[in-house]
Amino acid sequence: MQQYAGNSMVNRMIRAARLENDVYEELERDRDATTQALTVVVIVAIAEGIGSALSTLFAGVGIGAAIGGLISGIVAAVVGWVIWSFLTYWIGTSLFGGKATYGELLRTIGFAYTPNALGIFVFIPILGGIIAFVGAIWALIAGIIAVRQALDFDTAKAILTAIIGWIILIIIYGVFAAIGLGFLR
Repeated sequence: MQQYAGNSMVNRMIRAARLENDVYEELERDRDATTQALTVVVIVAIAEGIGSALSTLFAGVGIGAAIGGLISGIVAAVVGWVIWSFLTYWIGTSLFGGKATYGELLRTIGFAYTPNALGIFVFIPILGGIIAFVGAIWALIAGIIAVRQALDFDTAKAILTAIIGWIILIIIYGVFAAIGLGFLR
C-alpha cells in the first residue's frame, strides 16, 4: 500500500476513498481535521450539485432551478453530515458500547463522503446515474469503515450503527420534505 506524505486534505481524501483503515484512525485522533472534514463534505456536495445542475439545464428546466438545487444540495449535505455523524455517535456509544467522541465521528464520516464526488457525472445519460450510484455505495462502505474505526468495534456493529443512523436520517429528511411540501400548497 502506497503511503502519502503528510496529512494534507487531498491525500486524506484519496486514502479515505481507497478505504485505508489507517487514515480513519489518523482522522479520529487529529482534532484539527474537523474543518478539513467539513471542506470535504462541501467539495463533494458542490461536485454532486454541478452534476445535478447540468442535468437540470439539459432537461430545459432553467438556470434558476439549477442554482437553487446546487445551493440546497450543499446545505442538505452539510446538515446530513452533522446529523448522521451525531446519530452514529449516539447509536454506536449508547447501543453498541463504542468508544468515541462526536468530533471523531464528524471527522471520519466527513472524509468517507469522498466517493460521492462521482455524482458530478450524473448528467451523463444512463452511465452517469450508474457512476453516481457506484460512488454512493462506495461512500456507504467508506462510512461503515469510518464508523468502525472511530467507535473501535467490529464490522457487524459498524454496519448496524451506520444503517440505523441512515434510516433515521432518511425519516428526518422525509418529515422535513413533507413539511416543506405542505407549505407549498
